[in-house]
Amino acid sequence: MIRTAKIGLIVVAGFWGYVGALGNILDWSQALGSVAAVTSMSTFEAGADSWQAMTSPLLSWLGALLIVSGKLATGVMCTVGARRMWRSRISSAADFAEAKQFALAGCAVGAIMLFGGFLVIAESWFELWRTDGLIRFALLDAFRYGGMLMLIAIFVGQQDD
Repeated sequence: MIRTAKIGLIVVAGFWGYVGALGNILDWSQALGSVAAVTSMSTFEAGADSWQAMTSPLLSWLGALLIVSGKLATGVMCTVGARRMWRSRISSAADFAEAKQFALAGCAVGAIMLFGGFLVIAESWFELWRTDGLIRFALLDAFRYGGMLMLIAIFVGQQDD
């Protein structure tokens, strides 16, 4: 039963990656605009005058592509991991542990993208914490999603009997 729960959580983590990437792709102009607003630091008073502010369209594209790529990689890796876990669900503990590795890596990719991209780069470097409206929609969501991915990874990574 516990193995099935672990597989289910990995499936849901993968689904999060696909849904998130699809939303960004379908509303690409919003994704680009959000990254541009953050990197230009134009969302708070005097931010655009800061030495960290950048207005490069290439930077906006790279940032948006990294977000979408991170979500897609999470989706694919968790899907592959869930499939491997499903196939080994009645195997030995060692076989099941080996099958979990790709799924755990998928959770890590998502958490790295969220922590690194949103909390380290956007919040710390581009001072997104100064923007009241975006704190809830970007930073708190990134923290929540990243935290859930890591909680899932911790639970799934626990040794099985």
